Amino acid sequence: MVTGQKQDAQIKLDALTPIEMEEKAELAGISKAKMPAMPMFLLAIAAGAFIALGGMYYCIIAADPNLGFAAKKMVGGIAFCLGLALVLVAGAELFTGNSLMVMARLSGRITTPQILRNWIIVWVGNLVGSVVIVFIAFMAHEYTLNGNGVETVMLKIGIAKVSLDSTTIFFKAIMCNLMVCLAVWLAYSCRTVADKIIAIILPISGFVAAGFEHCVANMYFLPFAYLLKETGNVPDGMDVSALTIASIAHNILFATAGNIVGGGLFVGALYWAIYRKGMGGTAPAPSKQETTSASSGQVAAQQ
Repeated sequence: MVTGQKQDAQIKLDALTPIEMEEKAELAGISKAKMPAMPMFLLAIAAGAFIALGGMYYCIIAADPNLGFAAKKMVGGIAFCLGLALVLVAGAELFTGNSLMVMARLSGRITTPQILRNWIIVWVGNLVGSVVIVFIAFMAHEYTLNGNGVETVMLKIGIAKVSLDSTTIFFKAIMCNLMVCLAVWLAYSCRTVADKIIAIILPISGFVAAGFEHCVANMYFLPFAYLLKETGNVPDGMDVSALTIASIAHNILFATAGNIVGGGLFVGALYWAIYRKGMGGTAPAPSKQETTSASSGQVAAQQ
């Protein structure tokens, strides 16, 4: 009897299978859709701040002139993982990760207005959290690290991002959230904190190294670069005229659209079609009239 109990305990430590991950993702979507507006907004502020901290960490690595191109991209990408690690472990509402809510919608367990309500509140909250960290980091003179090397890096990042055309931003954003949502998808298989952190490292560091467009990360990079410009913290000879409110809004809006497509379509809808539609999931799909209140709270906010 004792041996059987030990075997059961061991089984529970195994990673979830993809079909179980799909059900977990749907339950998470239900929980997020039913969350009251105030905690949702506060958790979104936290997520924006967490991603901003990851962006800050990345800039410190990128400012090191002794690192080669590949090493700088790889180490900087790993440093950026701080943001999603905090979101997944501490609990927060991240707009890009919430693209996976489409899985619950496709099963009829939540409605389109519920998804849009979540996305709008979370997007605004992410922006607020990012800007708060921009202000605090600026007042802490974070940009002066490494002989103002961080300042130079942040301005270069900002200029490069706002100089992209709409189509490029959109497709870079698709690629970005495809990888972010794959990281979240992998995290759904995990049972421990260590598992989650390890699972996200390669997808997240990969999208950062490739220079893809993440709308929430850009809510940190672009306002910070603009603030540096407006306060005169610009190296001699650097042209920062491209950094305007309009160019920042242009980047973030097209990145937002691409992120929705990348995460919602190429990860959420794809895995829903495979494991819920194609293989039936772990349980019969509920009818639209079926109550899902029992599911609320089963899965804490993880994205």
